[in-house]
Amino acid sequence: MAGKRRDKGQSHSTRPARIGPPKWVRYTPEEVETLAVELAKIGYTPSMIGIILRDQYGIPLVKSITGIKLTKILEKHGVALPIPEDLLKLMAKAVNLRRHLAEHPKDFTSKRGLIEVESKIHALMKYYKRIKKLPPDFIYEPERAKLLVSQYLGGALQTAQAQEQPAPQASSQTSTTQQPSSEATQ
Repeated sequence: MAGKRRDKGQSHSTRPARIGPPKWVRYTPEEVETLAVELAKIGYTPSMIGIILRDQYGIPLVKSITGIKLTKILEKHGVALPIPEDLLKLMAKAVNLRRHLAEHPKDFTSKRGLIEVESKIHALMKYYKRIKKLPPDFIYEPERAKLLVSQYLGGALQTAQAQEQPAPQASSQTSTTQQPSSEATQ
């Protein structure tokens, strides 16, 4: 019965079963590459690029169309993040926990969570140094992490929020609408 607990937390989209590109995808590999590079230049992370390509362009998996992983495409064009995205996301979580603990120093559950997140950060750093995705002298420091997160993830968050907000539309009807009179408000 103890193994049943693993069934939770499986909320994600199912990856396509086929290896080749689906027949209904109308994009060429070059078009997919340019779309991915344009989105990366705007400031989106690789995971957000994949979600945008899936939801807005109907591209289920970049590798099935191009034959190359999305992160390799971004590296080839020189727009990849200098730090792996999973490490950056953990750093963002640690930064947010530290901000929370500054306001709520007696929150011991969050203190424990911060210890666990920083432990994951150190384990990932050790792995990425071993496979040479991080320089050997890279060190995790909370202040440096705050700068890295704001530099690499801050722009993508602001861009995503700006696109969600509808742009104000100028119309000729605004001049004909009646403004409430000052007598009605008194």
